[in-house]
Amino acid sequence: MTEAEAFQDLYPDHLSCCYGCGRLNEHGLHIRSYWDGDESHCWFTPKPYHMAIPGYVYGGLIASIIDCHCTGTAAAAAYRKLGQPADADPPLRFLTGSLHVDYLKPTPLGVPLEVRAFVKEMKGRKIVISARLIADGHVCARGEVVSIQMPEKLAGDPPGP
Repeated sequence: MTEAEAFQDLYPDHLSCCYGCGRLNEHGLHIRSYWDGDESHCWFTPKPYHMAIPGYVYGGLIASIIDCHCTGTAAAAAYRKLGQPADADPPLRFLTGSLHVDYLKPTPLGVPLEVRAFVKEMKGRKIVISARLIADGHVCARGEVVSIQMPEKLAGDPPGP
């Protein structure tokens, strides 16, 4: 993985359809996550239609951004731990076992949002990621995602017709 490649850019095509981070989902959010030392980060600028009330971001969008960024971070962390490139086979992908979000203050529309995350725990097929969502220099939400490694039978090539 180069500095310019997001974790999600290295997912195989058949696993690049997620609404939050799938590069091949034309209607998706296209979350892109990168390492910054021991933390990962991503940026997302909400559109006006991501509104909850005038001027503020819908909480479900905040949860989606945290969720996809954290499961992507879990996959990247698993590859890091194994010393493998992030596009090695079989693909290591993670699903959400649980998602907890604390909304600390209203998140403004019209500014880029940054999510910064770190690995809190790695144990077997489970990786716990803690994250904070920052808008205009203020932490507006905190999240924790328990990510579970996708079984190889689901991560492999999709079933045929």
